[in-house]
Amino acid sequence: MKSKQGYEPIGEEQPLELGGRGESSSHSADNNNNGDATKSTLVMGASALILVALAFLVGRSTTTNSTPGGEEAAILPNLEHVPTRLCEIYPDSHSGGIQMIQTSFAEPSKQWSEVACVHVNRRNLQDTQDGQQQQQEYGTAQINVDFDKVAFPDRQPILGFGGAFTEAAALNFNSLSQQGQDAVIELLFGKTGLGYTLGRTHINSCDFSVESYSHDDTDGDFDLEEFDTEVTHDLESGMVDMMLLAQQSVRDSFPKEVDEYGMRIIASPWSPPSWMKAPTEDDVEGAEHAANMTGSALPVCLRDGVGADSKYAASWALFFDKFITAYANHGVKFYGVTVQNEPEFPAPWDACAYDVSHEGDFVANHLGPQLEKSHPDVKLLFFDHNKDHMVKWAKELLAKDHPASKYIDGTAVHWYAGGMDRLLDGAQGNPNMHRMLSELDIMDVRKDHVLIGSEACHCPTTGYAGGDLSIAWARAMRNVHTMLADLAAGSNGFIEWNLILDSIGGPNHLGNLCDSPVLAVPHRALAAEKDFPAQLGFEHAGHPFGEVHGDKKTREELNAEGSPAKYLDLGVVVQPMYYYVGHITRFVRPGSRAVHGLVGASAGDPEVRTFRPKGQRVAGGGINDLARNGIEVTLWPCEGSTRQEWLLNEQKQLQVFGHDWLGAPTTSCLAKKADKDFDGLLLTTCNITENKSGLFELIPVEGKQSKVHIASSSNKRSCLVVQPLRNNGGAYGARGGAQVNVGSCDHPWAEWGVDSSTGEITSAAFDALGEVCLTTGWPFLQVGAFDTSATAAANGVVIVTNEAGEHANYVIKNGYKTVLAASIPPRSIQTITFD
Repeated sequence: MKSKQGYEPIGEEQPLELGGRGESSSHSADNNNNGDATKSTLVMGASALILVALAFLVGRSTTTNSTPGGEEAAILPNLEHVPTRLCEIYPDSHSGGIQMIQTSFAEPSKQWSEVACVHVNRRNLQDTQDGQQQQQEYGTAQINVDFDKVAFPDRQPILGFGGAFTEAAALNFNSLSQQGQDAVIELLFGKTGLGYTLGRTHINSCDFSVESYSHDDTDGDFDLEEFDTEVTHDLESGMVDMMLLAQQSVRDSFPKEVDEYGMRIIASPWSPPSWMKAPTEDDVEGAEHAANMTGSALPVCLRDGVGADSKYAASWALFFDKFITAYANHGVKFYGVTVQNEPEFPAPWDACAYDVSHEGDFVANHLGPQLEKSHPDVKLLFFDHNKDHMVKWAKELLAKDHPASKYIDGTAVHWYAGGMDRLLDGAQGNPNMHRMLSELDIMDVRKDHVLIGSEACHCPTTGYAGGDLSIAWARAMRNVHTMLADLAAGSNGFIEWNLILDSIGGPNHLGNLCDSPVLAVPHRALAAEKDFPAQLGFEHAGHPFGEVHGDKKTREELNAEGSPAKYLDLGVVVQPMYYYVGHITRFVRPGSRAVHGLVGASAGDPEVRTFRPKGQRVAGGGINDLARNGIEVTLWPCEGSTRQEWLLNEQKQLQVFGHDWLGAPTTSCLAKKADKDFDGLLLTTCNITENKSGLFELIPVEGKQSKVHIASSSNKRSCLVVQPLRNNGGAYGARGGAQVNVGSCDHPWAEWGVDSSTGEITSAAFDALGEVCLTTGWPFLQVGAFDTSATAAANGVVIVTNEAGEHANYVIKNGYKTVLAASIPPRSIQTITFD
């Protein structure tokens, strides 16, 4: 029997999780391979800087551990002699005109630069002698796209991308001159900039406010007669005016999009006024209500709960109504609201906790009916938290028999990992995105239900403050990876956190400093007075992460690193993540749809991989920065890189090696149980005394000479098993990130190929499509493909990104036709448009 996803289901008599599931390593002290992430900084010593720079420039692993084949890691693949492909366009392709732009770490000041391509009057790369040599000896990745194969034809198209209008963003925006402000609006919302069309703001204060504030602080004012209908605080901080400027910029820049899309802003609450909140553990005993808006009682923050008779819940729902009306009167009409920012987290900043049951009751009893009565056109999005528990909440609140379900129009989700390891942000939860889309179908949720990434940022502090271009670049690559992966899984949009912050990533009244694509540094403006302060009065954090290294760099040095001097002269730093994100936002306009796209293995000689030439046994691609505890283990087409290199060590653990963004060596092992939140195996500590990693033995499969079972040493009937993605892998397809779990050794998907000389562990579970390799996280080389024919942009867009420390050669095939051959440099991104 075939399952709905088109695969043979694993029967109930062969459960995937033998012996139950383990605790989530993403929420525990298991993430210990980079120490206490909350104490880590971007201010690095000279030795660490040298290590990172040397490692990335050379593009090789610097670990001294033995490779799976027993070779010392000093025996490194040498790809310097591998020829790069000239960009060649084949004229009988999908469309008449093809253009490519590129942003590369090798030339950081040449952002969005056009790549020269030549037209070749041949239909297939293999027609040329150099093409044959490339595929037979050096490897050429086969990027397969199909512009006619829309991944989610019955769902809403992509709505756009954007960032958050916080008080911090507005204050920094207003610290600039008029020229600086004009430049920022164009950079973020204009046709020559990112072209953002989504936004988010906070109802009352958030942590990125100077202090906590509310629009009604009158205790017992249940009818909100004292509500500030002018939302004076938001007017005076400049938040409202910044939104109005953004709306006008979108109207002027994209007139053909305005009627159907335009600027869409979502409002999210962090906390009700303190008088509505139940006392927290920090309040004095016997207090009637919370003294502050920070923190939250559990399991719900409101004073008398969320039952039908709760007067505080009713008043809080009315607060939403008043807030939406107040902003509409100023010319800002909200697209939607979320029920609560991060409801599972009683944060030390402005917060209001709900568990799934209480959020459902609040929506069903109060917020849903209130919005239906007063603002029926404003969409209500639930959850607004991390990907780990998204599916759990959906199964309960979107069920047709739940009274809240009829009011819910969409799901908001954050990119954070949820633990203390900030280098996991944006790296976890993509299989859960596929589960979410599958559950929407199974529960017959209406097709216009939207799924939006509502918050993402890097912490702590900023790339400018840290001063290490390698780290700022790594952050940019992570943004693009997550955006492409989310869109491939069915997301309708992606919203960055703050649109603009200061040099250290504030202000934040709890010191939770983070990064943003654009920074305000008015003290660097040419027109700034000599004694203009580096930090303005609204910034109280000082320098918790040390000196601001960007301030020590000259205008010319920053320009060479990719922060254009023309903006710095206006007091604006434009960071690498801005240009990386622009490779998507400028071309995948509202109305676009994800289509099938996947980076396949190199064609030709089966021993040749994209990053491993013929005759080379050591993995290429450079440092594996995903060899860290908490990373999901997945399956992708084989590329011959360090992200697909495994060692069965002397303790019988499956081990990987690498370095983190800060240059510290890392090593992790495959867990023995599925993570309870992500329902698949993760990397975990190799400390055998903690009993979290699996111990495995290779047992030959009877009658299949090259196949083995990777069996548990303690239970020979329990083996590693391929676990297909729900949603059939979305736009990536079945081979684009399938999970690995523990199940019956009798299952055909429990058969593996293990090559001790290369470290590759392969599966033929998707045999008709090609083999896949066991991968830490995702491959170095990734792709996203989009049908943009419904927009005013090109007919189709392909985005190729290379996170490796080495270049990669590739061809793009649309269906069965080769349309382009090219090379992408190390740590680079390319956008190819098809007119």
